[in-house]
Amino acid sequence: MDEEKIKTLQKMVNDSKKIVFFGGAGVSTESGVPDFRSTNGLYHQHYKYPPETILSHTFYERNREEFFRFYYDKILVEGVQPNKAHLKLAEMEKAGKLTAVVTQNIDGLHQKAGSKKVYELHGSTLRNYCERCGQFFDLDYMLDQKKKGCLDPRCDKCGGPIKPDVVLYEEGLDNATVEGAVRAIADADMLIIGGTSLVVYPAAGLIDYFQGKHLVVINMQATGRDKQADLVIEEKIGEVLDKIKVSIV
Repeated sequence: MDEEKIKTLQKMVNDSKKIVFFGGAGVSTESGVPDFRSTNGLYHQHYKYPPETILSHTFYERNREEFFRFYYDKILVEGVQPNKAHLKLAEMEKAGKLTAVVTQNIDGLHQKAGSKKVYELHGSTLRNYCERCGQFFDLDYMLDQKKKGCLDPRCDKCGGPIKPDVVLYEEGLDNATVEGAVRAIADADMLIIGGTSLVVYPAAGLIDYFQGKHLVVINMQATGRDKQADLVIEEKIGEVLDKIKVSIV
């Protein structure tokens, strides 16, 4: 690891008071959650239908059983714990350095690590709702359905179909979540982009609202924003952030 780059990152963190972290699937791979576009990611595995098709609103409506077979197998990951990246970001927030996490992930690991201000652009597997009456179902309920092999989970109150609160292809992002993320990014003096290929829109477009001093990209592969960044580190996000010391503001 390039120690000079780590020193530069440390100086930037020390110099900043309103840091926002914008992250993607690469943040959780160190916790054992599969990403989408790496060599072993979901887009490189073979199913009866492409993942983009299965994870679309149309497919969900027309073929719930096939959708939940894939969802249980590849999306609903059990027993995962926050890694060094999640924990360091929570520490930075508690110290008053970090104002928000904007994530494309749906695993809830940022909150599990202790982060309070988290904008989940693509929803969360921890929340599930009956499409008919709106009743809420938590992760444990869905894991129980998974263990039972139930490929068409239904509301125990009205019998309506249960849908995970995740944003599928063809669905729009939640307006309130987007607005909150935009405000946080626009108000930040430092933006750290980590573990994301920055190819999923409209989520990736939100970083255009950043007008602060320090733009940092930490990702294993090159991104389309590297040329605009003040610092680029091609290493695992958890290993990089773990080296940063945080002092209370």
